[in-house]
Amino acid sequence: MANNPITEKGFELGKKIFYDGRLASDGVVACGFCHIQEDAFTHHGHTFSHGVGDGIGTRNAPPIQNMAFQTQFFWDGAADHIELLSMAPISNELEMNGNIIDIIAMMKNDSEYKRLYKQAFEDGEINSENMLKALTQFMTMLTSSNSKFDKYRRNETGGDLTNDELAGYAVFNQKCASCHATDIFTDNSFRNNGLPINPSINDLGRYRLSELETDKYKFKVPSLRNIEKTAPYMHDGRFYTLDAVLNHYASGVSNTQNLDPSLNNSGSLGIPLSSTEKTQLIAFLKTLTDTEFLTNPKFAEF
Repeated sequence: MANNPITEKGFELGKKIFYDGRLASDGVVACGFCHIQEDAFTHHGHTFSHGVGDGIGTRNAPPIQNMAFQTQFFWDGAADHIELLSMAPISNELEMNGNIIDIIAMMKNDSEYKRLYKQAFEDGEINSENMLKALTQFMTMLTSSNSKFDKYRRNETGGDLTNDELAGYAVFNQKCASCHATDIFTDNSFRNNGLPINPSINDLGRYRLSELETDKYKFKVPSLRNIEKTAPYMHDGRFYTLDAVLNHYASGVSNTQNLDPSLNNSGSLGIPLSSTEKTQLIAFLKTLTDTEFLTNPKFAEF
């Protein structure tokens, strides 16, 4: 971000672009269409992302939060720089199907865009570079760090965890934290977590980029912040509840190609979890919900 310092006007411009359906070929599907604030900027209840002309993608829309602390983006790491992140959905024919030449022409004929670009950037130019920089400024500010768990860690008011939440935290540290590590609850790695392969899609994950056999069926480890609000889960949105996710790890792991070693203990697949541990884990995971982030008017369209 050294060449793209965040400014008030840059953020304001980025927010306008994020919520502007005119970027799409149908004039409706904005970035904010699939990334809804109250759902941690995901598309709650939709297995796959939806786009123009009722187009349906093959992956679940990931949340947009704490992006500045991540190094690779999308389920397969297709973008390795936050400023490149936005171009893929804007141009994807199943998502926004936008044409960058048409988008820039539209902005040049919009008085509010003219004003904001002049205020946001020294050169005042309405071009794709500045458009992506503005979107990056907006997305970079989408930071979630004020959940009940954060208050517990900081010993603040409102951070008292219940016995179940504390027990769930202990289970998490023992059985989940090796992958869902750091303060953003992901180690930014790509792993095969043993999902049975969906033959109708046969999504090869990171292999699509790297073409390495060792990357087949590996997907990015997602952050668990606001996980209570981001259902459905997994790259293909196959699980609609946290119970279903934990049941997968406890008894549903398949020994597919490149299964992560942490899920195969001498032929015993998955993570042993009792029903009590599942209940406690879910109680803990709900402490990662950041209501302030989900309702902050600064991030809202209106």
